[in-house]
Amino acid sequence: MQNNLIIFAVLIVISLNSCKTMDISLALNISKDELKVVQQIPADQRGRENNSLYLPPRMIKENEFNSPLLLELIDSMYAIMQKKSGVGIAANQIGKRLQIFIIEAKGDNPRYKVLGPVPKQIFINPIITKVSLKRKNFWHACLSADGEKRGNVATYEWIEYQCQNEKGEIQTGRLDGFASVIFQHEFKHLMNGTYLDVAQYFLSKPELDHEIEIGKIPFFETTSDTLPLLIDGYKVGQTLDNYHTK
Repeated sequence: MQNNLIIFAVLIVISLNSCKTMDISLALNISKDELKVVQQIPADQRGRENNSLYLPPRMIKENEFNSPLLLELIDSMYAIMQKKSGVGIAANQIGKRLQIFIIEAKGDNPRYKVLGPVPKQIFINPIITKVSLKRKNFWHACLSADGEKRGNVATYEWIEYQCQNEKGEIQTGRLDGFASVIFQHEFKHLMNGTYLDVAQYFLSKPELDHEIEIGKIPFFETTSDTLPLLIDGYKVGQTLDNYHTK
């Protein structure tokens, strides 16, 4: 009897320690405290090692698809994206190290309506399977770079992808134009980091608007290989798990 009590006590201690050390950023459930956008941290500052934007996200497992927790998480991500007038959001932008992102650009979005609408799409465990030879110039902003200048980087003119939807069904497709840009922007988050880790040229929003208006700088045009590629380092066809274990 005494031995059983000792074993029971040990199991309780192990369980409590496990709960204390469990990384909630890897869980599907989301608390009210997590309903905010995680901000980037410059490479020369402390804190990146504990920031979800710079830690590998995990794949969604088969038994998690179409679950109440996953659907609630996706709804929460979408609600934050809408509230912030964003056109995309990745799970690690709200502190969840999970391979999920959403894109959508409504025709009346005040920041991007000139580029046309992009239908709402959910990408889970995404893989880029094919890319264009040509690249596009684009000045990026980000919900996780609040107050920062726009950064000029290149993205592929079009991409083809494979992913799963919230039900776990395999999805394949091709995106071009603005949809391709948003996809690659969010995919970069799952690779870790933001456009600020890649771009070399920066302008404030007023400066950018003025330069574009007078035709001094290109905007969303074909660019050369000299402009930094947003998702540089990713090998086409690679899972994000494989990318992070390279």
